Amino acid sequence: MSQPLKTAARFLRLVSIMTTLAFALTACNSAKRLTKANVDEVVEGMAKKQVESILGPPTTIDSKDFVVLKKSTYVYDQGKESVTIVFKDDKVQSKVSTLSE
Repeated sequence: MSQPLKTAARFLRLVSIMTTLAFALTACNSAKRLTKANVDEVVEGMAKKQVESILGPPTTIDSKDFVVLKKSTYVYDQGKESVTIVFKDDKVQSKVSTLSE
């Protein structure tokens, strides 16, 4: 095998390892962050940034801006379980969780 091919093969192997590692770390991080204990830390009146610092970024966001109010819904999915947090004017209005212990 020529030197350029060996270098390219090493580079591709390194990229493959780094990608696998990044996916593994992301999966571990999500599993750790979305727990019943962490969801219990989220309370009514909390700001979006506070919620994201506890639970991380949501899986999906649905935002509606009305003239008199702004409403957003954050959904966090983890397998078959989920957490839904509704914000009114960027403050937690309600939360629903299907997380088990």
